[in-house]
Amino acid sequence: MNKSKHLLGWLGITMLLSIICISLLAPVIAPYEPNSVNMKASLNPPSMTHLLGTDVLGRDIFSRILFGGRSSMLMALTATVFSMLLGMFIGTLAGYYGGFWDNFIMVGINIFQGLPGTSLMIALAGILGPSFKSLIIGLILTGWTGFARIVRAETQRLKGENYIEGLKCLGVKDSRIMWRHIIPNMKGNAIILFTTRAGRSLLAISGLSFLGLGIQPPTPDWSVMISDARMNFRLAPNLIIAPGLCIFLLLLSINLVGDMMRDVFDKKSDEAGGY
Repeated sequence: MNKSKHLLGWLGITMLLSIICISLLAPVIAPYEPNSVNMKASLNPPSMTHLLGTDVLGRDIFSRILFGGRSSMLMALTATVFSMLLGMFIGTLAGYYGGFWDNFIMVGINIFQGLPGTSLMIALAGILGPSFKSLIIGLILTGWTGFARIVRAETQRLKGENYIEGLKCLGVKDSRIMWRHIIPNMKGNAIILFTTRAGRSLLAISGLSFLGLGIQPPTPDWSVMISDARMNFRLAPNLIIAPGLCIFLLLLSINLVGDMMRDVFDKKSDEAGGY
């Protein structure tokens, strides 16, 4: 990894940890309650009283910004973790046993990957109603296939290694071989794919919340704040600029961390191969 990529990676880690810490400490450092309405202070410009101004209901934008990342990050993390666990379970079974099960699972993967992800999540929101549950289900259904395909390919490669063949000759159970000796050797690809999928999940949550199909008002969320500001952004552009910048920085930090992880694990693989 060259020096510039190394610095960008640490910049991403610093940004991501800062956003997470600020979100966790929001109840302590926020100067106002995020949903406190004050119509007398409607659309006030930035000032010493309200650092980023107020929205149309007189709510303090700075306080809502501090709280704004909590819901999206929690949902993206939850959906990505469950997508990864489901994808790794199914992909490992398909790659290890092959044959009928591999063909059957690959048909399922191809079907789910052929479905338009955004349209599926919109349909689920229409059926189940806009809620935490519908978003999580939609993100899992559209996210597990990527993990499953990568894990399947890695399992097929690893199961042909000499140490796996030796374990089979010793009578070690298939379940132990898979969960103790194959899956741990995929951690590099899993971490890289996890960061990539987490960023996509955040973007999907933001898009659906903007359309009114994800996180619902009055929950202080960056995408909800952008949606609420559409009618007044000409009078108060800070209503959109502040939450939009937060979403951009969060996605940028995740991508920088993912790039750093990929370079780190690629370097380790090269060193192992060279050795």
